[in-house]
Amino acid sequence: MNSSKLKKITESETILTELMIPSYANFGGKIHGGVLLSLMDKVAYVSATKHSGAYCVTVAVEGVEFLNPIEVGELVFLKSSVNYVGNSTMIIGMRVEALNPKTEQIKHTNSCYFTMAAKNDKGELTNVPGLIIENEIQLRRYAEAKELKAMSLIKRKMLQSDFNHKTISELKMDFKNDKCEIIF
Repeated sequence: MNSSKLKKITESETILTELMIPSYANFGGKIHGGVLLSLMDKVAYVSATKHSGAYCVTVAVEGVEFLNPIEVGELVFLKSSVNYVGNSTMIIGMRVEALNPKTEQIKHTNSCYFTMAAKNDKGELTNVPGLIIENEIQLRRYAEAKELKAMSLIKRKMLQSDFNHKTISELKMDFKNDKCEIIF
């Protein structure tokens, strides 16, 4: 591959630091997951744009699990980088941490992956540069993201199937021990 069409992963690394303010809180007094998702989308966009040099849109979000609540007054660090590239898409790896400034305790709140697509000025998908992988961590993240992409394609196919490969009787049998009542 022509090295002029390659970029180092470090070139896309981004850290966004945000103070968690009272208006970000949900009814339980913790930071609302939607606020966090919005911030994550922004930082994914920045990494994708830095790598591609193009306008980017969010295609998919994978693996969002909120591990620890974030409190008002904490500083949140959203760290992202391009972990994998396809033709026009990039998988952005993200790690979110919260710092309690009083105790100096840092907690991992979640990690996830955003798939972003690069578009040209006409709004059409456009090719993105390849990656220069410089160390073992980057290589492992690349491998993980590539596997995630394959699993995501399988999941999309399954979700589009409507389970038409099974009869209604088979579906009813599959769920006979579930916490539901099928009344037809």
